[in-house]
Amino acid sequence: MAHIIEAVQPHGIAYRRGIRAGDSLVAINGENILDEIDYQALANRSRLDIDLIRADGTPATVRIIKAKDAPLGLRIADTLACTPRQCKNKCVFCFIDQMPPGMRETLYVKDDDWRLSLMMGNFITLTNVDDREFDRILRRKASPLYISVHATDPDVRVRMMKNPNARFILDRLNALRDHGIKFHCQIVLCPGWNDGDILRDTLRTLTSLWPAAQSAALVPVGLTKFRDRLEKLRPYTREEAQAVLSLCDEWQARCLRDFGTRFVFPSDEMLCIAGRALPEEDFYENYPQIENGVGLMRQFLSGFISASRNQADAPAHARRVVIPCGVSIAPYMQKWIDAYGPRGVSVRVQPIVNHFFGETVTVTGLLTGRDILEQLEPGDADEMLLCSVTLREAGDLFLDDMPLADFRAALPLPLTIVPNRGDALYAALLG
Repeated sequence: MAHIIEAVQPHGIAYRRGIRAGDSLVAINGENILDEIDYQALANRSRLDIDLIRADGTPATVRIIKAKDAPLGLRIADTLACTPRQCKNKCVFCFIDQMPPGMRETLYVKDDDWRLSLMMGNFITLTNVDDREFDRILRRKASPLYISVHATDPDVRVRMMKNPNARFILDRLNALRDHGIKFHCQIVLCPGWNDGDILRDTLRTLTSLWPAAQSAALVPVGLTKFRDRLEKLRPYTREEAQAVLSLCDEWQARCLRDFGTRFVFPSDEMLCIAGRALPEEDFYENYPQIENGVGLMRQFLSGFISASRNQADAPAHARRVVIPCGVSIAPYMQKWIDAYGPRGVSVRVQPIVNHFFGETVTVTGLLTGRDILEQLEPGDADEMLLCSVTLREAGDLFLDDMPLADFRAALPLPLTIVPNRGDALYAALLG
């Protein structure tokens, strides 16, 4: 496939070698270019033979010698973009299968694309990658990847993911290791399915792959009220979550002794269910799985404490503030603000029960505009602070499709949207 070159950096290396806008890129060093991954991997080399089709239709080959990793200075058409590949599993815990009907289409997209794992840290299962595509992963040295493992026992993984290809995970992980590719692992835990001895076996296998296997996150299954005709699952009890954390403690001690890393980390949600105190910052070892909800609370608190110390003398706008948030983090948030918040500001953290998805969903990021409005107790508050994670990336829409403008109009208080960072919350509290 040829990809049209839309622009060439003036006086850059490609321009000096005669490549122009309107030419089409066909291959580099004899390899066809499927997508952005191929282009970046091949163009970063120091010696390039670039096959083109000129704007007038004639073929050409341009040889370039440059510093390794130096950019060519080409802007390629959207044909290089990675259209997300869809998931082929029917995981018993899939959150998207538990979504209510009638929501916007983008919320039902199930991606499972190794290219997005490499570029954005998305978790993948590798069940939709055939041998030819897997060979491309190895050739492109796609590292690190983020892999949803769940269980290394083939039968358990197939049972959980309802895909016969799920049983080949160890073959794939061993091949990644043998080719020098590193990966981080996710284990979504379902009570009675892949915890206990199954989890021990999974951790034993994954740690045998260290240092290719860099870390493993333990994430409790998330369940909504929309599970009709789906597999019977239940959330973790406090005692069961504590048992998972005890097992985690055991493996962390072993891995620290053998590898110098804790390797396995519980998600914040697992800590909340178990009622365990938040670990110190060094526990998270530079947050290798922060996007998976591992250490977000500690990172937030550290930012809040740092801002408190740095701005201890900053005058605060004296007022009364209400902060709605998820049920799980509410008691932590109130404690943090009481201990480190600016003086002169009265703050009430209000937990919001998630009626939209069901009461077992307790995180702030899945709250809806209507649930917040219906449960809000403004009392004598002067202002509301709302975390930005309740809105889509554009910042204009809640999960229930309520526009932010409508939310503001129905709210009896001034509203400030606050980025999901501790320092940002402290600044917002100062006013």
